[in-house]
Amino acid sequence: MRIRYLALGDSYTIGESVEEFERWPNQLADFLKAGGIPTEVDIIARTGWTTKELWEGIQAQQVVPPYDLVSLLVGVNNQYRGYAINEYREQFVFLLNKAVGYARGNPKHVIVLSIPDWGVTPFARGHDLEKIARDIDTFNMVNQEETEKAGAFYIDITPLSREAVQDPALIASDGLHPSGKMYSEWAKLTYLAALKAVEISQ
Repeated sequence: MRIRYLALGDSYTIGESVEEFERWPNQLADFLKAGGIPTEVDIIARTGWTTKELWEGIQAQQVVPPYDLVSLLVGVNNQYRGYAINEYREQFVFLLNKAVGYARGNPKHVIVLSIPDWGVTPFARGHDLEKIARDIDTFNMVNQEETEKAGAFYIDITPLSREAVQDPALIASDGLHPSGKMYSEWAKLTYLAALKAVEISQ
């Protein structure tokens, strides 16, 4: 049985500065395939998208549910642009509900990933790194709270993103986005939740 997987997000989902096969949703699909679960991936994501822009992007595409698995990773650009946390909460909840709807109406088919900390990257030099970290943590408190309230899976990748301070190989050549190596770690973290979602769908 072929699994249909929809990945929603921004630069972290579309894999800015890495090859298509290195994107974390593609690597997750490869892990599932290696486990005997053929997986077809659809990605709706673009570098720079906020929560509002992601919804506009979704509307511009032809989404054909149901999906067996849906992932959502969005919010870094809300934080980067200084948008209000309450606005983020409202728009994130809207997107999360849409994701559940695409996933047969079952939140156990949905995986939300936390926002990575871009403050550890070379791009962030000259910025207030402590403030970036605090802001990211605040946004993640919101998305974790709402994800758990909805009953979906939540994967905290933020600590992994902060390991780039010690391991420059986790950052792509642009000095801002994650490398394929980092994305592989995200896919590994997400794999067990994906397996549970797949089991539910079969």
